[in-house]
Parts: sequence; structure tokens; C-alpha cells
Amino acid sequence: MELEKDPNDPDRKELSPILKLVLEMGPLGVFFLFNARGDQFIEAFPVLQALGEPIFVATAAFMVAILVSLTVSLVLTGRLPIMPLVSGAVVLVFGALTLWLQDDLFIKLKPTIVNCLFGTVLLVGLLFGKSLLGYVFESAFKLTDEGWRLLTKRWGLFFFVLAAVNEIVWRNFSTDFWVNFKVFGMMPITLIFTLFQLPLINRHTVSEDSGESRNV
Repeated sequence: MELEKDPNDPDRKELSPILKLVLEMGPLGVFFLFNARGDQFIEAFPVLQALGEPIFVATAAFMVAILVSLTVSLVLTGRLPIMPLVSGAVVLVFGALTLWLQDDLFIKLKPTIVNCLFGTVLLVGLLFGKSLLGYVFESAFKLTDEGWRLLTKRWGLFFFVLAAVNEIVWRNFSTDFWVNFKVFGMMPITLIFTLFQLPLINRHTVSEDSGESRNV
């Protein structure tokens, strides 16, 4: 087993985009389903009563789904992707605290902590002259050094914005609203932000033939 290979490693195995999306979004879907239908699952499987309310059942299901996702990724590629691995580790730690203490505060804090962690890693990496975003995106595209620096800076700051949004939502709205926003709100926000980065990506994309960036 190994962690992420270098983004330009020719031996690097890639998952299909659809499977990659399923592995990344599947656990969130499980979390939403078990929270929304928690009472029905408890009624169908009385053993789940030991976990408590639907949010705790959903948390346990989320943890299992994360482990399954990471295992499938490891089996298919022989490595563990950094971003899902870190996120999954935080889910397992804070999920365990949530179940042990019967307090959903911990699972609500998970997005804040993960996003702050990623933001900090990216921005601190820049201070040391390292643009680490290539490892996060698994080399979906090739950019110039300046392109990676700018994109890494933007994503580093964006992760802190996501952390702030999560804090606002869980502190001011119900648990069900927070779960719905986590599943159906964060992804559109992230997608919109990503689309706004396309002009920068186009300007700094490296041509495979010439090795030079396109300035458009």
C-alpha cells in the first residue's frame, strides 16, 4: 500500500471519472439517506436502536461507507488518494466521538476542521514554494508553475470560506437542514467556484506538444 503517486508518474493508475465521483460522493449520499430515513431503518433493524437518534445512525453508516470507499480505491489503484484519506480519517475520529458521547457536535465540526486543514496545508505549502494542488486533483490537467501557484492560493482560501459557511449553517439551523446543506449545498458551491477557475486554467495550461502555456 502507498499514498498518492507523483501527479506525473507514468505508472499512476487512474479511476474512471464516474467511479471516482461515486466513491467520493457515495458516503455523503449514505449519510443523507440514513439521516432522512433513520426511523425507518431503526424500525426495520432494531439493533440500530443502540446507536440512538437518526443522526447517530447516519454517522455510523457514514463511517462504514468511508471505509468501503477507501478500500475500493486501494484495491483498484493500489494507493490511497490523499484528500479522501485525510477527510476519511477525520470522519472516523469525529464520528467515533459523536457516537461515544452521543453528541452530534463532533460530526458537524468535521467539515470545518477538514477544510481548515486543507486550506492550511495548501497555503503553507506555497510559503515553502510547493504547489500541492496537483496531488489533490490527481493531475486532472497540466499547468505552468505560476498556474499551479495561483490555483493553489485560490483553493487554499476557498477551503477557509467553506469552513466558515459550515460554521454558520450548523450554528444557526437545524441538524436536518445542516445535513441537507452538506449534501446538496456544498457541492454546488464548490462546482461554481471550480467553473470560475477555468479562465485561469486555460491561460496556464501546458501544451503537450510544445510544453508551453497558452495565453488566451
